[in-house]
Amino acid sequence: MSSNIGTNVKLLLDRPDGVYCFRERKGRVYYVSEKILSLASMVNPDKLTSIGTCFGKFTKSGKFRLHITALYHLAPYVQHKIWVKPSAEQQFLYGHHISKSGLSRITENTPQYQGVVIFSTNNIPLGFGVTAKSTMDCKYADPMATICFHQADIGEYIRSEDSLI
Repeated sequence: MSSNIGTNVKLLLDRPDGVYCFRERKGRVYYVSEKILSLASMVNPDKLTSIGTCFGKFTKSGKFRLHITALYHLAPYVQHKIWVKPSAEQQFLYGHHISKSGLSRITENTPQYQGVVIFSTNNIPLGFGVTAKSTMDCKYADPMATICFHQADIGEYIRSEDSLI
């Protein structure tokens, strides 16, 4: 997560509406206000399903994977961004990677394999990705070359709805 937002982590923790913190429970990391955390301490931990917003989870290999629920909290503070054309938005929301032909713009000096937040041209956060090419490589890439690998998007809620029924 700090690779996405860098030193802006401080802004997530010390907010004007109170102090927030991260808590880990059963391999999942939650973002919660300290006020809510103190109230939750009165509840038996075995009865507590979740607290705050789930930011992600640790995989079996120990790597941290962001969940789409963290998108709206991270989007304002992320250092590297990609904007997609309206014609590529739907493809990204269906779980496809972003090609150069769908790229509207990219933050300057974005390195290869960097975590990014994907935005529409209207600055609406759409999801997370990892750059396949650096900003310099994007300029000279083939129009069909993959620029960003898909990680998660806001369309996952709709796609997973069928499996929940």
